[in-house]
Amino acid sequence: MNLDAFEVIGGNRLQGDITPQGAKNEALQILSAVLLTPERVTISNLPAIQDVRLLIELLQGLGVEVRQQTEDTYAFAAKEVNLDYLYTEDFRKKANRIRGSVMLIGPLLARYGKAVLPKPGGDKIGRRRLDTHLLGLEELGAKFEYNETLNYYNVTTPQLRGKYILMDEISVTGTANVVMAAVLAEGITEIYNAACEPYVQQLCKMLNRMGAKISGTGSNYLVIEGVKTLSGTEHRMLPDMIEIGSFIGLAAMTQSEITIKNAQVHELGIIPRMFERMGIQMDIRGDDIYIPAQDEYEIQSFMDGSIMTIYDAPWPGFTPDLMSIMLVLAIQAKGSVLIHQKMFESRLFFVDKLIDMGAQIILCDPHRATVIGLNRRFQLRGIEMTSPDIRAGVALLIAALSARGRSVINNIHQIDRGYQRIDERLNALGAVIRRV
Repeated sequence: MNLDAFEVIGGNRLQGDITPQGAKNEALQILSAVLLTPERVTISNLPAIQDVRLLIELLQGLGVEVRQQTEDTYAFAAKEVNLDYLYTEDFRKKANRIRGSVMLIGPLLARYGKAVLPKPGGDKIGRRRLDTHLLGLEELGAKFEYNETLNYYNVTTPQLRGKYILMDEISVTGTANVVMAAVLAEGITEIYNAACEPYVQQLCKMLNRMGAKISGTGSNYLVIEGVKTLSGTEHRMLPDMIEIGSFIGLAAMTQSEITIKNAQVHELGIIPRMFERMGIQMDIRGDDIYIPAQDEYEIQSFMDGSIMTIYDAPWPGFTPDLMSIMLVLAIQAKGSVLIHQKMFESRLFFVDKLIDMGAQIILCDPHRATVIGLNRRFQLRGIEMTSPDIRAGVALLIAALSARGRSVINNIHQIDRGYQRIDERLNALGAVIRRV
């Protein structure tokens, strides 16, 4: 039985503590990096989500020894890697379902000189080019040949060699892939216009503990001196900043009192400030974020009085993954805001569902929406809707939890790809969410 819908009874105020899961976007890079060494790598705080499970299955298919030690801790040892698995139907099917599979190329090329890239899957949020990965790896000496019959790229190299690389866009996964390839390449690699997200920083710190020589971590200019081999290590993942932002938005929208535990606030960058601009009160208590129940929250305007604009940008700018949460949050705010989603097209196409629920939103074009806050003059109404991608799915869930009556959200495997047991965890705070 495929339980692929949530039935949500909205209008309840939630209360209590919630701990964010480990970061999905970090997990996919860190898991790929276990292929760089035959020694044991232990990873803790791994989220129990579909994308992580699929990538672990791909590693097992490649012959990596996987031992689960606790609910969120796994030990990996890539002693004998079976490269023939790359050419199987099983590998192609699984790799097609998860975009993160593209990050296996860098480590496999670095250690074995060959890899395979099926056309990867993932969110439906417009074009997400892989050129950055391919161009960066080509600069290091990789050759890509497209196999039309089987619809995959065959990637080979006699030897990766360090080089100066100017990345053509700031891509987190593209940077991670090139970094993982470069650590075992011959000579020195310089990567300029590198992504500098906390996730990339985490990967660089982990690789350095394994014996890599990476400098410039946290900046957009990385210098990597290639080494012959890497050893094992232990690594603990950061909490998921997107979940943290989702919980802040949820608390405000449902007038709930929530404490987000162990949020590693110093790693959140500009995120708390952006929620403050939306009028959300937060109290940072050590590493916890306390959000009091708020009857109303008022969107700030800019100093010259012009309407607040919230837009996404590469780190340390505001992450695109929280734009849909901001949009939903603005629905019940006092004031108006322009949401400008620059980095992905078609990520705003879920607003028609919110309009059906009673939100006042003008969709200007595929990238911009103006939200005129209702300031709780009336409650949203529950409807039936479908989740187009992970982040929009959670934004719709927040809208449904704040709405009057019953909502049904279909296609929730999209939510499960990024959020572990979100229904159980929110129900523990007083939400009413059922899988149907």
